[in-house]
Amino acid sequence: MVFLWAFIVGGLICVIGQLIMDIFKQTPGATLSILVVLGAVLDGVGLYEPLIDFAGAGATVPITSFGNALVHGAWTEVEKNGLIGVVTGMFEVTSAGISAAIIFGMIGAILFKPKG
Repeated sequence: MVFLWAFIVGGLICVIGQLIMDIFKQTPGATLSILVVLGAVLDGVGLYEPLIDFAGAGATVPITSFGNALVHGAWTEVEKNGLIGVVTGMFEVTSAGISAAIIFGMIGAILFKPKG
């Protein structure tokens, strides 16, 4: 059942993104930004963590999880270090994922030739 709910929730997040592009005629970049902000807002009001508990990877893999990670990291660090935690928390939580994306992107660029 866990896999089914992950598939359904992850798919619904993707459907929301597709609807934003199709109905509201947004670019992919704008759609990604909207989904990141949506994940951040949902975490800010306390709704994204229960979604993660329910759907697992269906809620942690899509781009909305990045917004969740930013806000969640900021709140956690604010509780520990005060107001400076707003800045440091976002970078601490997301740095591994961003670093991995940069490193794997670089490896992909070195190993493969683009078709042009």
